[in-house]
Amino acid sequence: MQGGVRRKPGPGSSHDQASVGSAPEQSVVVEGLTKHYGAVHALDGVSFAAAPGEVFGLLGHNGAGKSTTIRILTGRSRPTGGTATILGHDVVGDFEHIRGDINLVAESPTIYMRMTAKENLDLFCRLYDVPRTRSDEALERVRLADTGKQKAKEFSTGMKQRLLVARALLNAPRVLFLDEPTRGLDPQSARDLHGIVSELAAAGSTVFLTTHDMTEADDLCHRVAFLSEGRIVALDTPRALKLGLGSVPEVDVVLADAWSAWGSPTSRVQGRWWSTSGAARCA
Repeated sequence: MQGGVRRKPGPGSSHDQASVGSAPEQSVVVEGLTKHYGAVHALDGVSFAAAPGEVFGLLGHNGAGKSTTIRILTGRSRPTGGTATILGHDVVGDFEHIRGDINLVAESPTIYMRMTAKENLDLFCRLYDVPRTRSDEALERVRLADTGKQKAKEFSTGMKQRLLVARALLNAPRVLFLDEPTRGLDPQSARDLHGIVSELAAAGSTVFLTTHDMTEADDLCHRVAFLSEGRIVALDTPRALKLGLGSVPEVDVVLADAWSAWGSPTSRVQGRWWSTSGAARCA
């Protein structure tokens, strides 16, 4: 596995959320999606689309709606309103036609701890109705081939995360959802995962990535959407978003003794405030 990430030209760029459905052959199309928990609007009219071969990034602070979006798109939660389709099928009414073509690396690990890594993957090979030889291939791909007979409960956090990635590759998903996939990974494992993501996109899969790491999104994603309070506040290529800040950045460094005054470490960049939590607001 090569450590570097080779970016392919993006499948397309859009500034207008309202027109996301107009692009042909989109893998994922979300229009006016809402999710309400009583008075709390976790999602409040979210719209975007992702194409085959695209790595689409979703960034935002905790509680912005990233995980809620993934839960809806992977059939684990029903939206309050709006529509979402994957590979032309509605995620609410036609999910059985989607199930075999998608997979998920969730933020919280869901592994059978008393089983070995190989047994975990063999089980899911049976569930996905794919050859068990894919278990060995997936373990090799995530650098766990030498630990296939080791019980998952003995794995480190990073090894468990790599096992989840291996499991998600078993059914060769056409759409792969990654929810904070590099959390807990060492730098080499993170680079390996980035390489896998790039390979999947180059082969035509759509990869949907949530992350707090703008550097990761910049390295991997063709386009990035910023979520804040359940709404998309910016959507474009990483390059276009950075150029939108202006050609001459102005940075104010706020030291620790100013914490109480500001509430959080903050930088001012060309008339905009960007906080370390990922939220953005105009000055």
